[in-house]
Amino acid sequence: MRESVAVTITESSQTGEARRAAMGLATRLGFQETERGKVGIVVTEIANNLVQHAHGGIVLLRSLKEDSRIGIEILSLDKGRGMVDVDECLQDGFSTAGTLGNGMGAIRRLSGLLEIYSVPNQGTALLAHLWPDSAPHQPEKILEIGAICLPIRGEEVSGDTWASEVDCCRSLLLVADGLGHGPAAASAASAAVKMFQENLHRSPGAIVEAAHAALRSTRGAALAIAEIDFEQQSVRFAGIGNIAASIFSFTEHRHLLSHNGTVGHEIRKIQEFSYPWYANGILIMHSDGLSAKWQIDRYPGLMQKHPSLIAGVLYRDFNRERDDVTVLVAKGMGR
Repeated sequence: MRESVAVTITESSQTGEARRAAMGLATRLGFQETERGKVGIVVTEIANNLVQHAHGGIVLLRSLKEDSRIGIEILSLDKGRGMVDVDECLQDGFSTAGTLGNGMGAIRRLSGLLEIYSVPNQGTALLAHLWPDSAPHQPEKILEIGAICLPIRGEEVSGDTWASEVDCCRSLLLVADGLGHGPAAASAASAAVKMFQENLHRSPGAIVEAAHAALRSTRGAALAIAEIDFEQQSVRFAGIGNIAASIFSFTEHRHLLSHNGTVGHEIRKIQEFSYPWYANGILIMHSDGLSAKWQIDRYPGLMQKHPSLIAGVLYRDFNRERDDVTVLVAKGMGR
């Protein structure tokens, strides 16, 4: 479970709140002073843009871990007027608000990764990754993962969680939704992650079975596990309860099947289902904190974006706002 922070931006004073949250996360992750300063500048510019151009939005901060690297993901979401020409907006000196127009350029220069998805009159999603300057170069990935995991408003912890284990041949992905919300739900979800991590060598169905025994003393949880086999180009999936999952390619769309029940309390059947995987495939898994009414083909070009942007746009437009929510997106990198 990666640390996540959400800051709503509706007026200028909240820019400082977002900066402090980002600097605090950078400090906890061991960023040095210069690196923390870069994080602060990027978040400040992003939050200022929300105030000036979108009249409200949200900044999501998440810790990143890739082998020996520790970084920060910054995701900005709004339903403002959007950008007609993203490349033009990134140029120094371009402004529609009477400012100097250097903010987007600064964000681009200071970020290790910057991606933007914007549709006029629908809003903008902006993604930035910042890594310490000393972080070593990492090899090309076979799977890119993006996720949002946030508690219902008023709770400090989420009863949802997610986990992943990725290697060159096989990857396992989990989404768990503890019954209800708050600390007791989080405890159930954490127990599911513990069993997942202790049984990585086993199949999705076997891990669900182990979790069922381990969660008997908890509230129980909805749980889904997907195994992507890159050599066999296949996905094995086992799910219990209301975790939705879908696989997309440029030509295919498949909903993955789960059985009713609650892991830790009542399961009538644990069953694995097999599906094809594609080199550029996308797997989306989410808890019922996200409405199931979304359709990714209504977002032209979104499938080509980073999985965190995909997760962010779906969260922005289909978050139910009455439950914890997790959106996990895994995208094949075409090798």
